[in-house]
Amino acid sequence: MRKNLKPLRAISVSCLLSLVVTGTGLANEALTVAVLDFVVADEKAGDTQGAEASNLLTSLLSAEEDLVLVERADLATLLSESELALSGTVSSDQAVQVGQLTGAKVLITGRMFSSGDLEYLVAKVISAETSRVFGVTAKYSAKEGFAAGVESLEEKVAETLAKRRNELVAEVESSEDRIARLKKLVENKKLPRVYVEIPEEHFGRTVPDPAAETEILKTLQEVGFPLSGTIEGADRVIRGEAFSEAAGRRAGLVSCRARVEIKITEKGSQSSLLVDRQTSMAIDLAENVAAKSALQNAGSELGERLVLLLIPQ
Repeated sequence: MRKNLKPLRAISVSCLLSLVVTGTGLANEALTVAVLDFVVADEKAGDTQGAEASNLLTSLLSAEEDLVLVERADLATLLSESELALSGTVSSDQAVQVGQLTGAKVLITGRMFSSGDLEYLVAKVISAETSRVFGVTAKYSAKEGFAAGVESLEEKVAETLAKRRNELVAEVESSEDRIARLKKLVENKKLPRVYVEIPEEHFGRTVPDPAAETEILKTLQEVGFPLSGTIEGADRVIRGEAFSEAAGRRAGLVSCRARVEIKITEKGSQSSLLVDRQTSMAIDLAENVAAKSALQNAGSELGERLVLLLIPQ
């Protein structure tokens, strides 16, 4: 068990999101972690023990050199504003959303229960980027005490975070590598001429220079697809709609959600060959920039899938 703890290394949501926005600092160097309240299965344990376990686990993990913990007070406020529960019942899909809202790459949830003379702490280490989940369990007796059980759990969680880091954090592919990879897929293929039209709205307001459409066009053009300025001149027509809205505000920062829906048709046909959709989120100091970034992210994801869909078989 750890005796002398180093000073607490937690970081506020506003500070963490600022690092994410600027792309510098601890967000690039350390693994950001958020600990949610543990669920208590034993009613005799009391209503507060789940939060106490989470608070102690957060404090212990904050002493690890390569981790940055999201402050629980800010975490609770942000999730409350977003109507997400601060508890161990969060799903893998919700973990992705919590990660997007808080900047945390990993969420730790858990539950507590008794079996015979022993108390058990079971934690889930959930990636907010890859959705991978790893389980960790610690047990303790009444003689050893609650704190000893949490310290044992912390050691196992820290070990899991260190060993499984590559599986918990998504590998970032540069735009150049991404385009080079997609170009290999279309080598020696006769590519169709493509027309793209995806108008977008933000809060019911039409936005000029649609970001999702621009990102899709950029991807197709860089890969090598000929683009058409008119529907009549295209072999494949991609049309759809995109919209964005503010998801939450905190400490001068705003997060926005975006959704893009598309359908692909052949020239002269009204029936859809294929349909697809993508949702995304982004955070920035300015709402318009966050909305545009969320739409751009969604367009980037769709652009890659469109390359695969448009390649002649």
